[in-house]
Amino acid sequence: MAAVLRGRRGVLLLLTSVELVVFLDVSIVNVALPAIGAGLGLTVVGLAWVGTAYQVTFGGFQLGAGRATDILGRRRLFRAGLTVFTLGSLLAGLAGWAWLLIAARALQGVGAAILVPAELSLLAASFTEPAAYRRAFGWWSAMGAVGAAGGVVLGGLIVQLLSWHWIFLINVPIGVAGLLFSGRLLPADAPATTPAARLDLPGIVTGTGSLLLLVYVVTVAAEGDLGPVTAGLGAAGVVLGAAFLWIETRSRDPLLPFRFFRDLDVTGSTLASVIVGAAHVPAFVFLALYFQEVQGYSALKSGLAVLPIAAVNLAVSRLAVPAALAKWGPRVVLTAGMALLATGLVLFGMLPAGGSFVTDYLPGALIFAVGLPAVFVGSTMPAVKAVADHETGVVSAVVNTAQRVGAGLGVALLAALADERADAVGGPRRGALNEGYHLAFLGAAALAALGVLIGLWLVLRGRSEGAVAEGEEGEDREGAVDATSA
Repeated sequence: MAAVLRGRRGVLLLLTSVELVVFLDVSIVNVALPAIGAGLGLTVVGLAWVGTAYQVTFGGFQLGAGRATDILGRRRLFRAGLTVFTLGSLLAGLAGWAWLLIAARALQGVGAAILVPAELSLLAASFTEPAAYRRAFGWWSAMGAVGAAGGVVLGGLIVQLLSWHWIFLINVPIGVAGLLFSGRLLPADAPATTPAARLDLPGIVTGTGSLLLLVYVVTVAAEGDLGPVTAGLGAAGVVLGAAFLWIETRSRDPLLPFRFFRDLDVTGSTLASVIVGAAHVPAFVFLALYFQEVQGYSALKSGLAVLPIAAVNLAVSRLAVPAALAKWGPRVVLTAGMALLATGLVLFGMLPAGGSFVTDYLPGALIFAVGLPAVFVGSTMPAVKAVADHETGVVSAVVNTAQRVGAGLGVALLAALADERADAVGGPRRGALNEGYHLAFLGAAALAALGVLIGLWLVLRGRSEGAVAEGEEGEDREGAVDATSA
């Protein structure tokens, strides 16, 4: 790796470290919720909002932030997002009131939404040679799964050794260090040119408003709230979305140029990202429930149980993903990763109530772990490479927003299926819950199988387009020969 990334390892370390912290904050609070509830007197609904506030703003603000990255500058937006995220972490860690903690979590989500498109845009700009780009994306792709798997373990250790406040305060020195080093390590931005005239403010307002409402509805639906207020907000989100489409088709400088979706890589990455979110996020949710509700593990022990996934993920990201990308390309890597994900999820769907960690759980976990980095990089890399350099921010935002929406939809759908199945089975609670989790895992496997079909479609379309291009080049060469002869 030293030769491939010579002189830029600091950039990669900075970007991947911040990515890891952002995704850790999705899962790290889960194990701390009982301590937070006891400390701040939060009800179950209030505790749910500690996670929901982060998810809603994280998903809702990415599109506008991605466009701002392209116009105002990658490094500038990275530093702005890291500042907001660090400030939100500080406020959350110092919060003595429930309302302040929830507001701080929302602020963290805004910072994360600004950071992620800027990270991907910086990654594309900093690693332009094919070998370096594949290696960098391999490491970046590992951070999502490591964050999801490691957050529960880290949160449990921090709560046990310190207090729940430190699951947020630990971000502060990391954020400060990132701000200090970013000015030295990250490439400077080009001077901003008339940014106000190029920012599509009506598109930002309607698009962000629609995403905020729809992500909120999807998130609370995953928690079982499908009342009239939620339905009304969902309808408002759809209306704002329609207004956004109307505005964008008439804007001279749209927030989201729809011409992007004429590119197979952008369309395929967006569809695949929905599936990646819908299949892998519920898997971690239901693994935690299986270990705690069926196997009787503590929250910390259930977190330790998923550490093999994180370890294998890191190894595959470093050793296998870059080589696979070089040999077969991201479309084949995506397809193979989806197949591995589906296989691992099917094995999870057969876990017995008294199953062995080594013989029953570990085989599926290892297969699942090999597939995760493949689907992350295979669903993100093609879209980022398909557009011009000054458009990578908004495309990154589209792909990441698709994954967040897919995650919310997947959890909502599969949780409903699991509950319905457990109620229908009846009998001892442990066995009924396990039957419900079986159905959830198999549902996630079916979604991953749909991802395999999307991957195959991309591979076949790509080969078809390649054959057409080669034919056109051959005709051009023949025409040149004829002209020369004449």
